[in-house]
Amino acid sequence: MYGLILTKKEMNTFKILTAVMVLTLTNSMMSQSKSNLKKETERTASLIHYRKINVNGQNIFYREAGPKEAPTILLLHGYPTSSHMFRNLIPILSGKYHVIAPDLPGFGYSDAPDRKYFDYTFDNMAKTIQSFIDALNLKRFAIYVFDYGAPTGYRLALANPEKITGIISQNGNAYVEGLSSGWNPIQKYWEHDTKENRDALRATFVTFEGTKFQYLEGVSDPSLIAPESYTFDQFFLDRTDSKEKQLDLLRDYKSNVALYPKFQEYFRTYKPKFLAVWGNKDPFFLPAGAEAYKKDLPDARVKFYDTGHFALETHVDEIGKEILEFLNTLPN
Repeated sequence: MYGLILTKKEMNTFKILTAVMVLTLTNSMMSQSKSNLKKETERTASLIHYRKINVNGQNIFYREAGPKEAPTILLLHGYPTSSHMFRNLIPILSGKYHVIAPDLPGFGYSDAPDRKYFDYTFDNMAKTIQSFIDALNLKRFAIYVFDYGAPTGYRLALANPEKITGIISQNGNAYVEGLSSGWNPIQKYWEHDTKENRDALRATFVTFEGTKFQYLEGVSDPSLIAPESYTFDQFFLDRTDSKEKQLDLLRDYKSNVALYPKFQEYFRTYKPKFLAVWGNKDPFFLPAGAEAYKKDLPDARVKFYDTGHFALETHVDEIGKEILEFLNTLPN
């Protein structure tokens, strides 16, 4: 049997080819490993965790997603919904940001304490969420406020100006210019706290028809509104005594209007970076309310969308993109 005899030149060529093959294989394995790591990171970021934490004797339900070491954004919902309204937005934001979305007391899966033991006021809502952010040890975060989330979030901003990195308001009002005629029967109740005025709101505002109206009014294509959205909200509204709790909050909403000057002073004093993303056919909060922010925050970005109150139901991709661009400009 004859052995293979290579010349020196051939031996060098063989060594070079072998080295190239090893390097190519190594690079391929590293590339595959990086690809797998990226996919795993993306998968982990897209996972939404459903948690509860006890604060001041109440169990507060919240959704959490994204890397905990990333900048945090706190999503605050409004009436008559819950953190469920953010179900489509959270995956858009969580690839790069740590997202936390609680259910306010009396909403969604958070506890709904008896009215004998808990006053349903916006001061108490803010106090509970203050305890929530303290329990989670949130040091710095941006806030996304919608509807009731605005007076709740702005109270938090007044109490924790050093924590707020930026504000996104989606149909979250802080100016009288933003209140539409849809508030007339509610303002009548503020002025005259009578059984008759309260019953009038009970007959309209907290009914299934009233909830569905909030989702569909101003929407050009109603087929984009998932029926489980308003059905889910009404399920919680129909719980024992829930409507009375919500009517208590409607009565107390006048305290938010009284605080508008304080909120505006906060804007002027601390000049937070601000983005308004607004459904321009909202039956309750007018586009003028979005434009009004520019009086105190001249650099505010204001974007309108051809839709109603629940703008995320129809324009989540566009709004999500705008929010990502905005968040990218904020300090950590």
